Amino acid sequence: MRRLMALLGDPQERLRIVHIAGTNGKGSTAVMTAAILSAAGLRTGLTVSPFITDFCERIQIDGAPIAHEALAREMTRIAPLAEQVGGMTEFELITAAAYSYFADSGCSAVVAEVGLGGRFDATNVISRPLVSVITRIGLDHTDVLGSTPGEIAFEKCGIIKPGVPVVTCGKQDPDALAVIMEECAKRGCTLISGNPGAVREVQSGLDGTDFIYQGMRLHLPLIGNHQITNAVTAITAAGQALPALLGRLPDERTIAKALAGVHVPARFEIVQRNPLVIIDGAHNPQAAGALADALTLLGDQPVTGVIGVLADKDSTGLLRALAPRLARVLCVTPESPRALGAHELAVRADAVGLRASAAHSIDEALELAQAVASAQGGAIVVCGSLLFASQVRARFADVG
Repeated sequence: MRRLMALLGDPQERLRIVHIAGTNGKGSTAVMTAAILSAAGLRTGLTVSPFITDFCERIQIDGAPIAHEALAREMTRIAPLAEQVGGMTEFELITAAAYSYFADSGCSAVVAEVGLGGRFDATNVISRPLVSVITRIGLDHTDVLGSTPGEIAFEKCGIIKPGVPVVTCGKQDPDALAVIMEECAKRGCTLISGNPGAVREVQSGLDGTDFIYQGMRLHLPLIGNHQITNAVTAITAAGQALPALLGRLPDERTIAKALAGVHVPARFEIVQRNPLVIIDGAHNPQAAGALADALTLLGDQPVTGVIGVLADKDSTGLLRALAPRLARVLCVTPESPRALGAHELAVRADAVGLRASAAHSIDEALELAQAVASAQGGAIVVCGSLLFASQVRARFADVG
């Protein structure tokens, strides 16, 4: 990756980057951080992974995805250089294209979301970011990153650079936090945690979340207490970045405007109201726990889960976290060679006490779930992976 970037003239070194790693919440935190920087008047690039609707979502400037033609031009330019290097992955190529595009487009700031881990991630060719951010650490990709929160945190801490401030969420896993603190001390970095204790007067509903943070009255069109944590992390990260970029902190008007306009697809996203259909990308036990907490907003409504997972994920842990909130589960095989079969998922759901059955397809599962929800006055939640969420979301024509 470093060789390819050198052949491109190291465009990443011309960028002022907020670098974000973590297990859960890094995508939402990245979107919110970029929104605050844009609202402050900065031309702001953003990388996200994976995409939900269109591949071009992975490279954005001020919330607008790169045009297909512009992406094609970037890839055409990069292709012969990548051939010289050899063995490049798709993620490495798209990361190189993003940094090149942002530099050529005159971005004043960039928010880069790590793809996997941190230490060896393609985005980590940055020599000195403005801020390094580590969101909540949980157990995911354990075959690659480690089997404990501490081991995984060590890999995420690979984005920490000497002397660069580090922001982490205020509800971090204790073992992960201990590793983050140790790595910051080794590199002479100041560690700043978001302060969820400063959040008060929270009012949550299906149209979003209102709360006061450090005296600021804010509306977030995202649902769940975990999104408040992500918002606080984003505000803290922007508060570290903006003085270096503009010589001032973000004010309440900037933050309020940014958060009120945030849209993150497939994060407790309501795609239909009657019956209520919610799509969420929860794919590990920690994220499923946050989803289950958010589902308490539905009160006593019976909830049918439409769930599809990948074989390398902790599906039993995910199902166990969701079980208290689900009346029944329809299991589906996602359209992926990495998918766990619907029948095996149903067996695992049954083992944790869920009423489960296997559907032959996404369409069959949705048809049955909607019939049950309509008859019972209930709701439907789709989850299990962002890939599966994307595939289901495509069935709802009016979703942006």
